[in-house]
Amino acid sequence: MTETPFVQVRDLKRVFDVSKPWLNRVIESAPKQYLKAVDGVSFDIRKGETFALVGESGSGKSTVARMVVGLLPPSGGTVSIDGVSMTDAAAAQERQRLRRRIQMIFQDPYASLNPRWRVGRIIAEPIRAFDIIQGDREIEGRVGELLSLVGLHPDDGKKFPHEFSGGQRQRIAIARALASNAEFIVCDEPTSALDVSVQAQILNLMRDLQQKFGLTYLFISHNLAVVRHMASRIGVMYLGRLVEVSEGKQLFSAPRHPYTKMLLDAVPDLAMVGKAREGVKGEIPNPISPPSGCTFHPRCPLVFDRCRVENPPVIDGVACHAVNQGRAAA
Repeated sequence: MTETPFVQVRDLKRVFDVSKPWLNRVIESAPKQYLKAVDGVSFDIRKGETFALVGESGSGKSTVARMVVGLLPPSGGTVSIDGVSMTDAAAAQERQRLRRRIQMIFQDPYASLNPRWRVGRIIAEPIRAFDIIQGDREIEGRVGELLSLVGLHPDDGKKFPHEFSGGQRQRIAIARALASNAEFIVCDEPTSALDVSVQAQILNLMRDLQQKFGLTYLFISHNLAVVRHMASRIGVMYLGRLVEVSEGKQLFSAPRHPYTKMLLDAVPDLAMVGKAREGVKGEIPNPISPPSGCTFHPRCPLVFDRCRVENPPVIDGVACHAVNQGRAAA
């Protein structure tokens, strides 16, 4: 019997109205403009695994993350977590009970913590909001446990966020995410603002916590080197669409989509010294007026006529006409 995925995302879409104000459009006779940030994204996340979304800036990764946790309403599609719909208005009560099991770690540890609150109050906020523990002394004890869990001292709860380094602030953000006994954590580029050595410490901490508590991660990153050490499965996004979904090891050893190969060629790797490599060429097109057909075709080395007129469907984990027709080695 097949295990039901813990997180299910189906045909997720998000369109933003980026039109000029009404009066400007009237004076300039300009039409409305819409930006399609996410276009038909579907994936599953199994309980206890890390699913990563990677791609260049502007590919729609963070928009997907915000829709999954309910911070941003989708324009279309569905999201369900442990069988509870995050998009159906009729499931509002069930969704409210689910909230404490979902947390998010944001990209910038300098902006995600309230600078006017002491760290102890920041970490205690989810405990009080969800009424997990009663009593100030008991809550203070739990905050100390969480700080110790992420490698800080219980007395650090008396300090303000500005008294910590970037890596320490991200540890505080992780402690806050664990305060509500979360099971599913969305990590929106949690290490991109940190030094390389600190990145490794935070990633190792997150893996240790996952093994200890059985956490499920949706990990957002533009850095494939980081994802390589974290993800069980990886989805590659380009201009709002998933172009490849694969097991982590398979994607790095045998990438199929030309965009995935392009990204991997840009990752520094001592084992590849002396070998011919293709750097990332071009830039992501303007999402307000994307190319026709496959949106990657202006940058694709395998482009042919069909690519310019028809958007490729996802077949066997890859959305590419050239791959699906055998024009590229799988």
